[in-house]
Order: sequence, then C-alpha cells, then structure tokens
Amino acid sequence: MYSFLNDVFLRRIKQISVPNVYLPMSIMNTIFLISMAFWMQPDSVIVDFSTESSLKEWRILDDVVMGGRSDGRMFINEAGNAVFSGTVSLENNGGFSSVQHNFQKRSVEAYRHFEIRLKGDGKRYQFRVRSDRSERHSYAYYFQTDGTWQTIVVPMEEMYPTWRGRTLNLPNYPGSNLSEIAIFIGNKKNEQFQLEIDSIKLTKNKYLIANR
Repeated sequence: MYSFLNDVFLRRIKQISVPNVYLPMSIMNTIFLISMAFWMQPDSVIVDFSTESSLKEWRILDDVVMGGRSDGRMFINEAGNAVFSGTVSLENNGGFSSVQHNFQKRSVEAYRHFEIRLKGDGKRYQFRVRSDRSERHSYAYYFQTDGTWQTIVVPMEEMYPTWRGRTLNLPNYPGSNLSEIAIFIGNKKNEQFQLEIDSIKLTKNKYLIANR
C-alpha cells in the first residue's frame, strides 16, 4: 500500500513540477511522508456510549420553550447505546425536539467530517453543531434513517447556518472550532421517534463521502 501511494505521489509531482527545477528524491520522499502523516491522522471520538456512560452533560430542548407540547427524552439502553426518543407535536405552534451536548470549545481544523453510528426509525433528522456557545445560530445537516444500523458521514463544508428554522445568509460551517453537538427532529408533522446512537466522532481520511 505504501509503495503504491508513493508511486502515485511521485508521478503527480512530476506532472506539476516547474521546468528546469530539480527536486532531490529525498525531499520528495519527505514531502510524501509529511502529507501521509497529515491525512492518515486517526479519528477523534467525541462520544462513544456504553452502559457506564453518564448523560448529565446532555440536555433536552423541546418546543415547550415556545409553548409547544413536544416531549423528548434520552437514556442509555441495555446495549450501552444512547436512545433519543419521544413525541413531536404541532400543538400550540410547536413541532420539534432536540438533544444537545455542550463541552469546552475545541479545535477541529484537522478534520473534515463527522461520523455518526446510529440506528433510526425511518425518519429524517438533523445533526447540528455550534462553533461557540455565545453564537445564536448553529450549523445543520439533514440525514435520513432507514431502520437499520447506519454510519452517517457529515461533511463539515455542507453544514449550513440556521436559527429558529431559518437558513441564514452566512457561510457554511468553517470547521475550525466546536463547542456543541445536537440531534434535532422537526418534520412539520405529529410523530413519534426513536434514534439509537452508538458513537459520534471526527474523521479526516474519507475518500468516499456517502452515507452507508
């Protein structure tokens, strides 16, 4: 594998080399090793649930803050996974439920994607993040569940800015800092929901960006 990647890298260097400029093989190999070390950086786990996990840093936020009647909850099941479940109601102009996890702001510049291992119920959800808790808006990405275990890959650059259900005229998530993650459901209809979550992590080395 290393030999193959090295050959590809050297051919690419030759294609983009400036005429009459010679790069010694040792320098090209050094550049290759540095670039490989960057791209092969291991994933960073944000949360990996188990039967010993505590949910005290997780907070349910429903439309009750606006007078709605939706009701969400979160618990750890016997398998050691977190379960976000409940009921979304449109009564009293409501229509959403979410669960949030806040933590000390951290740099995520070395990563390009979030990866969520989960089992849904066939409904559509949003994964949301916030760069800084002082910001009012968050960045969102829709994903569809199918009732089986899935690995949802969320490209940071595709997470759009949103506040109170409105898309804002701001750039997409810059992928620099992270202080909050959240799962949100609000499909503009009355429904029950259940989402089982195994883990959420940061990833870099994704050559195929697809939910699989």
